[in-house]
Amino acid sequence: MEITKSVAGTLNQQEVTKYLLTNQQGTRVAVLTWGATLQEFSVVEDGQTHQLIVNLPDLKGYDHNPYYLCQALGRVAGRIAGAQFDLDGKTVHLDQNEKPNASHGGPHGFTFANWDATTTQTADTASVVLTHTSTEADDKYPGTMATTITYTLTEENRLDITFDAKSDAATLFNPTIHTYFNVTDGQRDLDHQWLRLSGDKRLVLNGEKIPTGEMAKTAGTGYDFSKPRTIKDGLDQLHQTGQVEYDDAFVVEPSKDTPIATVGDEAGHREVQVFSDRNGLVVFTANPTDAKRADARDYNALAMEAQTLPDAIHHEDFGDVILPANQPVTHFISYQYVRK
Repeated sequence: MEITKSVAGTLNQQEVTKYLLTNQQGTRVAVLTWGATLQEFSVVEDGQTHQLIVNLPDLKGYDHNPYYLCQALGRVAGRIAGAQFDLDGKTVHLDQNEKPNASHGGPHGFTFANWDATTTQTADTASVVLTHTSTEADDKYPGTMATTITYTLTEENRLDITFDAKSDAATLFNPTIHTYFNVTDGQRDLDHQWLRLSGDKRLVLNGEKIPTGEMAKTAGTGYDFSKPRTIKDGLDQLHQTGQVEYDDAFVVEPSKDTPIATVGDEAGHREVQVFSDRNGLVVFTANPTDAKRADARDYNALAMEAQTLPDAIHHEDFGDVILPANQPVTHFISYQYVRK
């Protein structure tokens, strides 16, 4: 295993550091301290490098990137209805960065911090350990909270991501990495990338993408990924109902051993399995690298945001995102590359 450290550049008068983890197979993981960003996850096949995620070569592109491209989201990923919630008998009012709601942690969330970082290494793992302390002044979430995000690459071509947090007051914690995948050769589009999910339900959303509380069966619909299905095939069925994209929350079965989701290329070269300890996966189609194609809804990237179901604080059956005062919590997401 090898770890290299370099200066990626400067954003907002802050020096951004890039850490590159490389295993003996040539698999590479690059992490930027800005936004705790996953900038690269690539593998070598027959002497050729294949990117598994969609990225940008220029650091400036990650500054307030509208797609949150492969960046950390927190304290809470997704939208919180009305930018408010009740906790310990009090109503908390958050910053409305997607009026009238709060989204992806707020305007001073994890994405917009330049994280401190150290590295650790064993015989068969290499890790970047990023730390950040957020206060109530940032986005109005209660408490001063210390968070650690650890990216670990193994010799088995697995990328493990852990989120550790502790707050001095009861607060909310439901972070993720807004990772965009395209595992096809050349990453041109999503026509030949397939997806399989471990669940058979999705959340019904209103016009503001806020969950209504209803869970709908996906069987027989454009949201049915119980078996491997290309994104194009799913979108073609969605188009018949007037939908133009995926920006949806799916109910999945948390597991460290069984994937909550798998993406693969139709040519059968490679796939990535996703594991998570939480019950939700937001799936979003986008084109973060070509504005004209994005306007035409010509997609080349599939975001998969593993988390507790969005807006869980307002729905008792969605999962628990409350972090009690002075109690540590850990969540994980793992990506396992498999060569076929």
